[in-house]
Amino acid sequence: MQQGHPRRTFLKTAALSGLGLAFSGKLSALETLSLAGKRIGVIGLDTEHGPHFARILNAPDAGDKFGGMRVTVAYPHGSRKIKSSMDMIPRNTTNIEAQGVKVVDSIAKLLQECDIVMLETNDGTEHLAQALEVFPSGKPVFIDKPIAASLTEVLTIYRAARHYKVPIFSSSTLRYIESVQEVRNGKIGKVKGADIFSPTPTEPSHPDLYWYGIHGVEMLFTMLGPDCLRVTHHQAGDSDVVVGEWEGGRMGTLRGFKNDMWNFGGHAFGDKGHMALGDFTGYAPLMPPIIEFFQKGVAPAPEAETIGIYAFMDAAQESRLKKGAPVSIASIMKKATERSLKIKI
Repeated sequence: MQQGHPRRTFLKTAALSGLGLAFSGKLSALETLSLAGKRIGVIGLDTEHGPHFARILNAPDAGDKFGGMRVTVAYPHGSRKIKSSMDMIPRNTTNIEAQGVKVVDSIAKLLQECDIVMLETNDGTEHLAQALEVFPSGKPVFIDKPIAASLTEVLTIYRAARHYKVPIFSSSTLRYIESVQEVRNGKIGKVKGADIFSPTPTEPSHPDLYWYGIHGVEMLFTMLGPDCLRVTHHQAGDSDVVVGEWEGGRMGTLRGFKNDMWNFGGHAFGDKGHMALGDFTGYAPLMPPIIEFFQKGVAPAPEAETIGIYAFMDAAQESRLKKGAPVSIASIMKKATERSLKIKI
């Protein structure tokens, strides 16, 4: 990967802001983790992701394509506050039951009938509580985006996962679209910058970019790495322009549209050329990384990049509230870490 040592860079930035190694290190258990079971439990049917993943994994012709892993049990909740999400639960419950998946009425019952977990709840405000219920079981967890509804809770989830020695992985499927992976893997040389466009509709219970703009932000971090230094957010009408400055004078921009635009794309610039990016191609590209994670117990996306995405989005939120003033990622991380360490896990 052309960015060199992103984890080292991220920790260096954190240390400079007084964070030390609070969120560094790997679980020794990851090196020897062996998963004997293949039953997947899905938490949250307030989004169509669970039924979509079940359709891919449980397809009659799937065979051993996904290591024999299948969705076998699901727990519907799920948001209990966001109406648009809650309204999806009955339909998605019927859908996933039709695929032969057992639906249970608690996370505790789900954990009795699965070996690994996909936390698919659409509402990020529920994720910390749900993750803390799952982690003592020791079962690996894929956490769909957003990991939580604040950087503070994202860091708390990572701290709790380390405490319980549970491997976790989170990603948008946009990380794995072909063009973005080609850029990441050096097709245009060292990435000098990228411009992304993305839908950015919002949900009042989440910071602006968490609800949908996160897909575009994940594209930026996949190509530019974790070492973003500062962020500015400008908003006019239904449009957003968020600019991140990365180490080495590299720039990444996210142009967001809140209404009537549901495509993803953009352009990446490298020292050996440039190329167009896009578009969303479905959930299939995310499935192989998830299966790899469940098989190996190691997240395919570096933790530093994933945390960096949420620091970027929190910084963008603060910049918008400050009418476009630049906001330091280091300052955002420092405040969120101090708050997180006060939360009991």
